[in-house]
Amino acid sequence: MYTNLLAPMIALVLWTFVMWAWLYATRIPAIRRLRVPLEANQPKEAFNAQLPPEVRWKADNYNHLLEQPTLFYAVVIALCLLEQDNILNAALAWHYVGFRVMHSLVQATVNIILLRFGLFMLSSLMLLALTVRAALAVF
Repeated sequence: MYTNLLAPMIALVLWTFVMWAWLYATRIPAIRRLRVPLEANQPKEAFNAQLPPEVRWKADNYNHLLEQPTLFYAVVIALCLLEQDNILNAALAWHYVGFRVMHSLVQATVNIILLRFGLFMLSSLMLLALTVRAALAVF
């Protein structure tokens, strides 16, 4: 029942946990190695400034996976409720997930901003197409 659309949604949730693990696997050793003080009143910016960029990139990407993908989850659930679990919507959803994973890998490793932006735009177009298809089914 709706596995065509739910599978990419669950895959992106799992990928978010991969990034969560990666961020802590790099952040905790860096905090220890650099002896970064963990002060409750320290602003986030001051804390982050003490970490190397390649460590911060993982956390930045994890945060990004909690932003726009929430729209993806809502649209996928809407498409399922509208009984629009078809091959085209599934393909758009899988492409969205694929572009988000590639975006994560670029941001977490080399962080080439133009490449990252291109992947973000491609994923956004997939999400826009899914949203328009959901809107057509509703209206």
